[in-house]
Amino acid sequence: MAVSTQVAQYAQRRMTRRMMRAVPFLGALVALVTLGVAIRRKGVLRGSVDTALDFTPVVGGLKNTAEIVRGRDLLRDKPVPAFKG
Repeated sequence: MAVSTQVAQYAQRRMTRRMMRAVPFLGALVALVTLGVAIRRKGVLRGSVDTALDFTPVVGGLKNTAEIVRGRDLLRDKPVPAFKG
């Protein structure tokens, strides 16, 4: 086996181990960003419920399927005030 092949395999194993340790943190980061965007768009209560439903394994898939069939969100966005200028 060539030295370059061994170095490549070592680097792949090391990167895989590093990513396996980082995956829980990346998942938590995605959840927090999703929660923040939903709260900004829907409000605190609706945004929290929407995110909780999305991240629940079976319920999230069913909710998204229902939204696709219906053509709109199950939990509507908060009203945007009209521009007074």
